[in-house]
This record gives sequence, structure tokens and C-alpha cells, in this order.
Amino acid sequence: MTYEDLQNNLAITFSDPKFLRQAFVHRSYLNESHEYRESNERLEFLGDAVLSCLTSHFLFVSYPDFPEGVLTNIRSTLVKTQSLAQTGLTIGLGELLMLSRGEESSGGRKNPSLIADCYEALLGAIYLDQGLEAARSFLEKTLFPKTETIVAQKQYVDFKSLLQEKVQEKTKISPTYKVTKSQGPDHDKTFWVDVISEETILGSGSGKSKQEAEQDAAANALEKLGILTV
Repeated sequence: MTYEDLQNNLAITFSDPKFLRQAFVHRSYLNESHEYRESNERLEFLGDAVLSCLTSHFLFVSYPDFPEGVLTNIRSTLVKTQSLAQTGLTIGLGELLMLSRGEESSGGRKNPSLIADCYEALLGAIYLDQGLEAARSFLEKTLFPKTETIVAQKQYVDFKSLLQEKVQEKTKISPTYKVTKSQGPDHDKTFWVDVISEETILGSGSGKSKQEAEQDAAANALEKLGILTV
């Protein structure tokens, strides 16, 4: 995969290629190369805002009968780390990431957090170079098609509430959540969580916040219990 391949696949031609390359510079790479002075984190910041705006507009127009709460849950499911990472891997972002040798040897090219961050950075780069409509087109090609499945399978449901309801039907006791690991700096931390009932681990999950990791763990538990297809 090359930058040219990516642009051809996405039908995008950058006016200023530096924006495209910058989207793939992980901060660890700065320690081993003097080619770049800045990582992709600023582009990620911008891309996150563009993603929220365009996703909200897409859902508002596409589902006129859905209330605000449901739209919020669908958006959260669509733009969560795992969703963005799956999309980013599908279009080959991991192959172009600029990483330190240590980050690469530890599986960085398939790390969901790094791929999701890169996806947002690429969106920010597209917005800067091509404008809002190009950013919208990128999302329509790569991310928005997942919405139909999310809605059809009700993946936007509050998994923690649903799991609590199902567990309490049997045990009368709410499940508990335990952080088993956290990794990364404070501004970019990933959490791993187990959900437990009666000393049994029902499911495990991860996320960029404890709340997201708990939702992921609850969804995993519901899947294992045969209540939900995720």
C-alpha cells in the first residue's frame, strides 16, 4: 500500500501531500526520525470534531423519526474506537503508519487505538486539504455504510443497562465492572475491563475511556449469553 494507492482507492487527490503524510505520523516515530517535527495528534483533534459534526448531520437526515437519545447512541456506536479501527484497517491505514521500531514490534499496525486515531487524523487532513464535502464523501464511502447494520441489529442499545436487566432477572444482583489494565499517556489512554457476576467473568472489553470499555465488555457478555449479535 502506498499513498498513491490510498488516494486512488478513495478517489481523493490531495492538493498538498504534506497533509496526507502528516496523518500517519505517530508520536513514537518522532523519537527515531528528524523528518517530522509534529505527530498526527493535531489532525486527529480536528478530525474528531469533523467526524462528530458530519455523523450527527448524517443520522439526523437519515433517521427523521428517531429521538435524540437513540441518535446519540447510534453515533456513539458508529464512531467508537473499535468501529473506526475496523474501518481504518479495511482501507489499509495500518500499512502506512509511521511508527517507532518498538511500537511496530508490539503490533502497532493493528492496534485499534492507533488505527482509530489515524482514521480521525486522515479525516482532518482531508478536511484541511479538500474541504467539508470531501470529508463527507470520505465518511460516506468508508464509515456510514455500517450504520444500517448497527440499526438493524440494535447495536446502539445501552449494553450495560441491558446486561444489568438480564443478570438481575436471574441473580437479583447487578454485575460489577473491574478495570484489569490501562495503557498509554493520560491524554490517550486505553482501558481493559471485565464484567463480573457472582465471581464469574461474563465478558471483557476495551475502550478509550472506562465507560466505553464497560460498554464493550457488556456487549461481549451479551454476545456470549446469546442475547445479542454484535
